[in-house]
Amino acid sequence: MNQFGTRRNVTYTIVAVNLAVFFVTYLFPRLITYLAISPMTLFGMGFVWTPITYMFTHGGFTHILFNMVFLIFTGPAVEERMGSREFLAYYLISGALAGVFSVFAYLFTDVANPIVGASGAVYAVILAFAAYYPRARFLIFFVLPMRAPHALALFAAIDLLSHFRGGAGVAHLTHLSGLAFGYLYFVIRLRMNPIKAMRDGR
Repeated sequence: MNQFGTRRNVTYTIVAVNLAVFFVTYLFPRLITYLAISPMTLFGMGFVWTPITYMFTHGGFTHILFNMVFLIFTGPAVEERMGSREFLAYYLISGALAGVFSVFAYLFTDVANPIVGASGAVYAVILAFAAYYPRARFLIFFVLPMRAPHALALFAAIDLLSHFRGGAGVAHLTHLSGLAFGYLYFVIRLRMNPIKAMRDGR
């Protein structure tokens, strides 16, 4: 049973907040400095809210489009299984930890670019979707049908390869850590192994 009383409302609320923030930052681009997460903003400036706000901030139309399409496609089904409160906690915790982990990783590299985008949290939602609905299919590149666990593995492989190749402009590590923290949330909080669930659903 959905704990907010209105079915699947949290996913659409998250989408609405993302769109609102995108509109405001489009009008006032300097606001992104106060919303993005980076070693400088988090540790240097003390912007302790950025592990949350970076998830609702995007760098361009294509960026927010892809994140919101995946969230709308997978989020309502995951929210229905988890319940709205659990889904919101899962989304925010996985995304926030992905951002913080990326910032700490930046401390050991020469990279210090500000991070924005819902991708870390969205990757966690895709993981949950693949665990709950392993027989569901994504239409990869709009033409290739692929079961959710296989699509998830493909996305992770692309991000892993891109990370080690130094792909510019995309926080691949944030994507991957979103997956990792989503997995840990399932194991620790939900007492469920999502990888096993995907395998059992074959």
